[in-house]
Amino acid sequence: MKQIILPFRTGIPQIIEVPQPKVQEGHVLIRSRVSVISSGTEQMLLNFGQASWLGKVRSQPDKLRQVLEKIKTDGLQATIRSVRNKLDQPITLGYAQAGIVEALGVGVHDLKVGDRVASNGPHAEWVCVPRKLVAPIPEGVSDEQAAFTVVAAIALQGIRLVQPTLGETVVVYGLGLIGQLTAQILLANGCRVLGIDLQEERVRLAESFGVIPIHADPESIVSSHTGGQGADAVIITASSQRDAIMEQAAVLCRKRGRIVLTGVVGLNLRRDLFFKKEISFQVSASYGPGRYDPSYEQHGQDYPLAYVRWTEARNFEAVLELMRRGSLNPSPLISQRYPLANLDQAYQDLNRNLASLFLYPQAPESLSEVSKQPRDIKPTGSDIALVGAGNFCSAVLLPGLKAAKANIHSIYSQSGWKAALLAKKFGIPIAGADTQELWEDASVKAVLIATQHNSHASLTVQALQAAKHVFVEKPLAITTDEFAAVREALQLASTSLTIGFNRRFAPLALKAKGLLTALSGPISIVMNINAGSLPDDHWTRDPKLGGGRILGEACHFLDLCAFFAGSEIEEVCATALPTEGGALPESCQVLLRFINGSTAVLNYLCNGSRKYDKERIEIFKSGTTIILANWRSLQTFGFKKEGTLRQKQDKGHFALLHQWNSYLEHGGTPPIPESAILNSTAASFAVLESIRTNTWVHIHSGGYLRAAKD
Repeated sequence: MKQIILPFRTGIPQIIEVPQPKVQEGHVLIRSRVSVISSGTEQMLLNFGQASWLGKVRSQPDKLRQVLEKIKTDGLQATIRSVRNKLDQPITLGYAQAGIVEALGVGVHDLKVGDRVASNGPHAEWVCVPRKLVAPIPEGVSDEQAAFTVVAAIALQGIRLVQPTLGETVVVYGLGLIGQLTAQILLANGCRVLGIDLQEERVRLAESFGVIPIHADPESIVSSHTGGQGADAVIITASSQRDAIMEQAAVLCRKRGRIVLTGVVGLNLRRDLFFKKEISFQVSASYGPGRYDPSYEQHGQDYPLAYVRWTEARNFEAVLELMRRGSLNPSPLISQRYPLANLDQAYQDLNRNLASLFLYPQAPESLSEVSKQPRDIKPTGSDIALVGAGNFCSAVLLPGLKAAKANIHSIYSQSGWKAALLAKKFGIPIAGADTQELWEDASVKAVLIATQHNSHASLTVQALQAAKHVFVEKPLAITTDEFAAVREALQLASTSLTIGFNRRFAPLALKAKGLLTALSGPISIVMNINAGSLPDDHWTRDPKLGGGRILGEACHFLDLCAFFAGSEIEEVCATALPTEGGALPESCQVLLRFINGSTAVLNYLCNGSRKYDKERIEIFKSGTTIILANWRSLQTFGFKKEGTLRQKQDKGHFALLHQWNSYLEHGGTPPIPESAILNSTAASFAVLESIRTNTWVHIHSGGYLRAAKD
């Protein structure tokens, strides 16, 4: 199928051929009929992509600070690679479409195949959208009208924040697409509406709906229509960096008036204007309550109507009802209609069109789940399939496999388009969205799993049951039941399991390990991991998606402690800083006892300064000390030859992938013993159990837990 993407490096939209997405749990698979080209939003994205490096930096000064901090901790080369990878990650364009339901995910019962629906899907022939972002189209509303549902919901949410009452006067500042829809809905609400825009034709269009035009001297015109009092409210839907728009909005307001910002303007406010009139100001967030909340959008957890009357889904329904009654009509706003293949012309006309549409074939050819390219290699019996196509896959895993000269058979992602892009970039023969046929493909010997954490265990079990060797990125599982299922599958499997505990293979880790091996006796380790904070809504912190940072990332360092100790972890005792609202514990301090008598303290902390070392490891053994800092330096004390070894940062990713590929091709033993994988994973669950019970937790051989004896 065809889809439009925008590479941020060039800022030039392009059509790509991608696999049809697979319907997911709680989602709806939709065959598109029409999608809206949002001139304001899409032009802003194009401008950002087409800006120079300096222009991109100026538009996002917060990102510049992050880059500078990363240079200090990780070095210039690692930072440049990271920035380039980010710029190489394209985005999909479009967020308003209408089409036909083709399939329903598990848990979706209130729609049926064949229903006409509107959604926030992108410009693509097929889209897979969470149920909460899909609304059935009522009879009497055309597909073209319904495609404006999401855009109109943005307008409606701004109006809801203004809380207009019958007969009030509202100024709409900016008569682009959202401004025109805002004006129509306000008129349907019984308001007197005045409109301002620099483009005269837009003002005339709004006037045809009943909007009072403001051509010049806005203050006098507003005063004349309000008896000298000023407007009750101003809704700003303009896109501009000028501060003057906010200033004029305040001038046009009456005393104790309201201003709501739906667009994007400069916010250097004049306090005296807001102070004298006691003006209220609020920024509107997209479609309404529920937007950007994963529990609502992805998991379908609705907000109770009695407490949140208008969610984004209910705003969609309200907009469609206005269209059904004829109170809202987007049709006069449509400037042009384009087939998807004419995207070049569509985006050249973007600034000239108020609203334009992409039209899709009504009866497309049957689509394959897999997009195949001509193979330039033959199956060797060591072919690797990747499942997952995120940033880490593109920045680390695929370059590492290519450096190891691995035979990459295929790549899969739920959306399909990300897999297709990476397949093209790295010359991978097959890109797909549905992994089902992967398990039955005898030419695939191994599977590398790099999806979100909640799917690691199930994919690992499926791959092992299909007699594939498995490399799974950390963590192995995010629940004890998942962990038990993986252990059971591994016991019955004829193939191997490897996990992405790459720091075992870092050059400095191997150097330190060699020095320690030459000494006798147990060791003591102090490992400080300055992990840094993440936003509250980051997916790794979601118990259902990421499992939290202890399972998702601290497991890595538990394994590294075991690697240096040369022994499995026997007991764990942990404490954690308190979290709010029942959130999973993050910043924790862990005591480890190893079978061979060694001990370790792991400080996994998320509340430190980014200017401090991200990873600092101190190892003590037989009168010697080794200090590793950020995988860039190794200091030795007490050895015959003391000193500091410095090198560019290398965390061992490529070395691990090289060893795994070598194992697949030549046999021998897997890079990491499976007993170590199970032990370190069990230890991460033991950390959570110890935090919960405030006691030592014992780890049995094979990864089973029980409370330690007093």
